[in-house]
Amino acid sequence: MFEAANIRDWIGLPVVDEAEDKIGTLESIYYDTATSEPAFGTVTTGLPGFQKLLFVPLAGALVAPKHLLVAFPKKLVKDAPTIATDGELDATLEPELFQHYGLEYRTGSGGERRLGRR
Repeated sequence: MFEAANIRDWIGLPVVDEAEDKIGTLESIYYDTATSEPAFGTVTTGLPGFQKLLFVPLAGALVAPKHLLVAFPKKLVKDAPTIATDGELDATLEPELFQHYGLEYRTGSGGERRLGRR
């Protein structure tokens, strides 16, 4: 996957889809709690004062010098579950997030959350 040490360098990069349409700016990284691999990024979008955070999977993402290219089209990302810019991902929203992108969702054996922000 990705070198965890380098991921912090991604924060603030523009996020684009495969057509290079800008989706927003990378705000933070959520990790898979079972593997400690980066799983989703949050992307800031919207006008100042009306901004929100969208979630986009990082599987298949490519880092370029000036942007982060994600493997999902802008429309799909824009329709993803959102949180406020000062919010946290609620555990009840996790299954919906995975379902939105057609990804399998499983909690840990003890029912623990799948995603965590570091």
